[in-house]
Amino acid sequence: MSNINVFTSAAFNYIPKVRMLFQSLRQHHPEWRLHLALADEPRPDIDLSREPFDQIWPASELGIPDWRGWAFCHTIVELATAIKPFMLLRLLELPGCQKVIYLDPDTVAFSRLDDIVAALDKANIVLTPHQTRPEKTLSAVMDNEICSLKHGIYNLGFIAVAASDVGHEFAEWWSQRIYHFCRADIPNGLFTDQRWIDLVPAFFDGVTIMKSSRHNVATWNLTTRKLGLSASGNYMVDGEPLGFYHFTGFDSGAHRIMAAKNAGNNQAVHQLVNWYAKQTEALADEPLAKEPWAYGFYTDGTPISKAQRLVYRERVDLQSVFPDPFDASTYLAWWNNQGKVEFPDFFDQERCEKAMKEFSSALTPGFRGNTGNIDWEKLSGILRQAFSQPRTGFAIGKRGWEVFKSEGIAGLKRRLLG
Repeated sequence: MSNINVFTSAAFNYIPKVRMLFQSLRQHHPEWRLHLALADEPRPDIDLSREPFDQIWPASELGIPDWRGWAFCHTIVELATAIKPFMLLRLLELPGCQKVIYLDPDTVAFSRLDDIVAALDKANIVLTPHQTRPEKTLSAVMDNEICSLKHGIYNLGFIAVAASDVGHEFAEWWSQRIYHFCRADIPNGLFTDQRWIDLVPAFFDGVTIMKSSRHNVATWNLTTRKLGLSASGNYMVDGEPLGFYHFTGFDSGAHRIMAAKNAGNNQAVHQLVNWYAKQTEALADEPLAKEPWAYGFYTDGTPISKAQRLVYRERVDLQSVFPDPFDASTYLAWWNNQGKVEFPDFFDQERCEKAMKEFSSALTPGFRGNTGNIDWEKLSGILRQAFSQPRTGFAIGKRGWEVFKSEGIAGLKRRLLG
């Protein structure tokens, strides 16, 4: 059995793209063991035995505490990213495992990745930055460098971790952070699983920043890398064989737009983009690509709205009373009755988006499950300071009144005890 384990994370509808990734890995690294972290529920009527992965790990079997309630708090994209550190932990613990590599399902390998494997001989963690060279135009600085400042310096379409003590420590740390904070919330400094990795070189030893031009090539670095074709028709980047390309944002059309902007008249880039478009157009007609997400509906088939997920994520009392919010007879029933009273703006199409933004403006730990009790030590510490320091007490009281006026008692509790 291979000591190198590779995984990606996706729901059923993305498995056709997973197939493209894993077929490319099988071609260049038949010795690797490939895994799918399934951000979905297995279907008895769907046979995946012929797919090019060795093992499927349903998210519900990754040992995530209070799984059902936790999963409810995430959109499909958030859940697919949130399970990554938990999958990493499981693979690092496999007998004989020495190295684990993660690749996004919308990446494709074009040559062997032996340099990544070699880097893990000496490193505990290997990361690839979005950019490895400074941009030269103001437009590219805004599009690419500032985008990295908002979304994260390192692209989490790839990460490689050694099965060392530090590798395990990192996976534990990452899973603890992602359990509470895997959400796209740039104003609060969060972008799903990615922004946390900015801290990794400061927190952990043996972190290698792989700056090779041939890896994690994407629209955000095409301005500083030269992608072309060799005489034999193979893709090359700055004179080296293309390792893997990241086709991020392809379904929305964003990839084509940014490729046109950043690659200009580079025919090799446009040939590559057209090739992927042709491949994925055929895959889009597959039944798997149209398979509905299991966690997108209540038990009675009612679609789950973003507002419903948000309120459940922020309300520890609801998490306690409704441990399985997918049950339509519990949380959905509460939502259709008491929810209308407490959150009337969430039931109005014109006001809902603004109301959700205001409701989630304060950073909180989100889902807490069995850890969601009041932090009495923290509360008593605040009260001691308020009584012993009159100025502190006045400031706390003033701020509490402002929060109460704008967010009500629920907002006050979230700010004070979250």
